[in-house]
Amino acid sequence: MKEQLIKAMQRNQLLNMMYMAKDGTVSKRRIKIIKIVGNSFQAYCFTRQAKRIFMIDSVLAVVPVIHKDRSVVC
Repeated sequence: MKEQLIKAMQRNQLLNMMYMAKDGTVSKRRIKIIKIVGNSFQAYCFTRQAKRIFMIDSVLAVVPVIHKDRSVVC
């Protein structure tokens, strides 16, 4: 998982993340990773509109956000 997060940070990618909090609740977040330190990382959370620190071991899944271009056909 750490390797995926490092690649996403290097590529400046937005991620959709499934995350389990300390109390066991699972949330879906849209994030952009700022830095990775040890077993945690700092990211801007678009869901909470604030910088947050996440534990790598608590990340259940990450998927890059893919923007599809909308084109107008004339």
